[in-house]
Amino acid sequence: MGTTVTARQLLFALAVLVCVSPLGSPPLALVLGLVVALAIGNPFLAQSRRVTSKLLQWSVIGLGFGMNAHAAVQAGREGILFTIASITGTLTLGYFVGRWLKLNPKTSHLIASGTAICGGSAIAAVGPVLKADESQMSVALGAVFILNSIALFVFPMLGHELHLSQNQFGLWCAIAIHDTSSVVGAASHYGDQALQIATTVKLARALWIIPVALGTAVLFKTPGAKVKLPYFILGFIGAMLLNTYVPALQPLAPVVVKLAKIGLTLTLFLIGAGLSAQVLRSVGVRPFVQAVLLWLVISGASLYAILHTVS
Repeated sequence: MGTTVTARQLLFALAVLVCVSPLGSPPLALVLGLVVALAIGNPFLAQSRRVTSKLLQWSVIGLGFGMNAHAAVQAGREGILFTIASITGTLTLGYFVGRWLKLNPKTSHLIASGTAICGGSAIAAVGPVLKADESQMSVALGAVFILNSIALFVFPMLGHELHLSQNQFGLWCAIAIHDTSSVVGAASHYGDQALQIATTVKLARALWIIPVALGTAVLFKTPGAKVKLPYFILGFIGAMLLNTYVPALQPLAPVVVKLAKIGLTLTLFLIGAGLSAQVLRSVGVRPFVQAVLLWLVISGASLYAILHTVS
């Protein structure tokens, strides 16, 4: 007995083919995903959610083969002060804004953590430490996703309008855009140098999940809390070291990087296709206000500092 392919599944497959074709790009992939989600619904929602995280991680590791370790160290050194200041400032501001808006403390902390570090990954790591329920996680993830989608389109336009250098734009993306997927998507749209800087600084920033999660366990008095470590960052570092110090692999590097970029584009499509009207409605006004305020402050403050200190 043959398998019946529905119209929804066929349209989903066609959208995937567009994303992985030469026509595909991160912004287009996200738009196609949103169209699929809101117009026909994702026919493979459960499978997409399982695949998305792994695909992003492997794509980031693949991007490591396009990077030089010496340049990465320089980028990481340049971004460390911005990282410390922005994470500390965002978490502190998030606490006071959450109290001002009378938000649930757990929801408020999840939104602040996602804004401060790396979006959905930080929320996924901090949520179990907080013992947050599904609704609190959904609200935080929904708010972050909406702003990620906006950033993917707005940041490259603003970067060109403000005549930001590749170095400036890559650093700004890494600090002010939440999720790694959108950071890499926006930076790759701006230029290869911006992509290298943005990816390196963002992944270094993601390591702050560990101290923030441990600090969360202390502040919220969560006994026996377990912190999920972002191990794929080690894979990225390993790929970067191989590309730098094993010349025999360098001819393969462009192929791996190209596949990684296709994987990232497909990741953004799957993220968009995972959205639903229910997720949008679940966010609510006050949590979204907190998310927007924190995002505007971190975006504006980091842009001002970068314009005045980074060439």
